[in-house]
Amino acid sequence: MSQTQFDFTIETLGPCKIQSPIHLSKVHGDFVANYVTDDEFIINRVDTTTEETESPCERKEVLEKAGPREKIFFNPNHVHAAIVTCGGLCPGLNDVVRSVVRCLWNRYGVRRISGIRFGFKGLLPEYGYDLIQLTPDLVDDSHKTGGSILGTSRGGGDRVIEIADAIESMNLNMIFIIGGDGTQRGALEVAEEIERRGLKIAVVGIPKTVDNDLSFIQKSFGFDTAVVKAAESVAAAHMEAHSQINGIGLVKLMGRESGFIATYTAIASHEANFVLIPEVPFELEGPNGFLFHLEERLRKRQHAVIVVAEGAGQDLLQAGDETDDSGNRKLADIGLFLRDKIQTYFKSIGMHINLKYIDPSYQIRSAVAAPIDSIYCERLGNNAVHAAMSGKTKLIIGLVHNKFVHLPIRVVTSKRNHVDPEGSLWRDTLDATSQPILMINDRDAFMANSQNMNPTSGQDS
Repeated sequence: MSQTQFDFTIETLGPCKIQSPIHLSKVHGDFVANYVTDDEFIINRVDTTTEETESPCERKEVLEKAGPREKIFFNPNHVHAAIVTCGGLCPGLNDVVRSVVRCLWNRYGVRRISGIRFGFKGLLPEYGYDLIQLTPDLVDDSHKTGGSILGTSRGGGDRVIEIADAIESMNLNMIFIIGGDGTQRGALEVAEEIERRGLKIAVVGIPKTVDNDLSFIQKSFGFDTAVVKAAESVAAAHMEAHSQINGIGLVKLMGRESGFIATYTAIASHEANFVLIPEVPFELEGPNGFLFHLEERLRKRQHAVIVVAEGAGQDLLQAGDETDDSGNRKLADIGLFLRDKIQTYFKSIGMHINLKYIDPSYQIRSAVAAPIDSIYCERLGNNAVHAAMSGKTKLIIGLVHNKFVHLPIRVVTSKRNHVDPEGSLWRDTLDATSQPILMINDRDAFMANSQNMNPTSGQDS
């Protein structure tokens, strides 16, 4: 899809007439940080060919830069803000909450900041969860621990009327919703209901998905930490495999329908010999199947390390269409499936192996954010506050071309980000592993069959 198919216009609650309490500059070269204006943009699409001609961009085709505005919409003295964390755990949740609280309190002077407990369910009356009154003193050390100080849960975002009722009854002026694809779709529906009621409440999303599968966003927080921790698991698997006769290390990593964690981990470690991801099909049996190549690897080098993304090979397992509370398709366990298939295959050919299976998913999700993620979380939170105070709504803060921008929630949630099997990221992964390009026996038949499938929408990072 080209960028012209998307409208990146950011909605606002009204004109900004209040002078910001943050004292910045409008002059370049005076060594004082500058305000950001609504006339500063980033071009989304950078790839081009010599055949394409340059033409002027329409307003809706460019991305609005994030940052503090000279004039703001809300009077800080009257603001009641709320923060909620939704979905599964992810490194950096506490870092983001900390950043939002500190920016509201220290930069804008907001003194009413409520933490909503356990995701959207904390806004539903039957659960009876009390609010947490957030202050800098409460959150200052929270980034030193994993998890979420607010608690989190999946689901509840489809109960739009009840959530909007709760937000209205709390007299909120802005709500910061930290979560992934399903969470942000729920946030958009809530924002639209708030708009129908004629309420001036800013709804600002902060993208949280350790899988890095939100489109248009360069990366989600927690992803870098996940790769660091995943690489540690691969290193352990490699040590085990290398120390055994025909040792095999099998590591299953998160990612759902996207193979970013698996590919980045393989490139970072250079210790994986096979990487299996959802975007690239493979067959188990036959002269060009995965098991044959695994056998070849063992006969040549006496050990092998396999990294498999949790969404890989779902066609082999005939996974159903059942979904979890967040609306995500429930995946069959490819890790256990592969473990059993590998053991059965080598037993059938009379070849001794030592296989160790590692699934570090929950250790990774609950980890403390690495410094690079902590920095990213701090900047995401700050920019989310600046956007909300300026009366902007129905948006997500994202990083695009190393610039923080405002992205409409409707655009970000319109499709998921995937590894492009024909792109540079997968090419570099193949270089790191030296695995076959495609482990399919009859490529012509496969290509003919794939014409009836929707092509993967790739985005290299």
